Amino acid sequence: MTNSRSPLLPDRHPQKDLFVCDIVDAVPKGDMASMEHPVFTLSTKPDMKPRRYQNGENFIEVSPSRYGLATVHDRDVLIYCISQCMAALNEGQTVSRTLRFKAHDLLVATNRQASGQGYKLLKDALRRLQGTQIETNIRQGGKEYFRVFGLIESAEIVRETRDGRMQDVEITLSDWVFDAIENNHVLTLNERVAQIVSDA
Repeated sequence: MTNSRSPLLPDRHPQKDLFVCDIVDAVPKGDMASMEHPVFTLSTKPDMKPRRYQNGENFIEVSPSRYGLATVHDRDVLIYCISQCMAALNEGQTVSRTLRFKAHDLLVATNRQASGQGYKLLKDALRRLQGTQIETNIRQGGKEYFRVFGLIESAEIVRETRDGRMQDVEITLSDWVFDAIENNHVLTLNERVAQIVSDA
């Protein structure tokens, strides 16, 4: 049987559980859950202080890894992933928790340095996002569910050039973040406001 597919077309979905980010002008969107609670630190230095927030019988506790808590600058990575997923869903595409994208595309979209230092800082952001641990109790139907998870489940650099720059990056979002995407629990972010927060 002859393959009629053009050899010039890239295989954008080599596996069913992978979503390739290739939407250029995705509108910035953030999940409502992490906006309702101060999950991200404003500190530019490693923040090793755990945080606990209580609302009646419900609580959320945020604990750092050895790299510190995820920062508001790290949140840009989540915003990029969420924005790509929502734009794809709006176009009728299927998305998954695992996303692949070009590191350079993220750096440009989030107005970061597209240099060796920019790639290093992105690696640091991925470490903090994966390492920041969230504990919370969820009450439904007379039962309490205790959950522990990270902001992202994992991150992988797929290819790296000889000078150390990342090319392709894979991120697997946590169930918490992906549930927000699937249930449309997201808000559109004003690009100007998002930029001011990013530069803070």
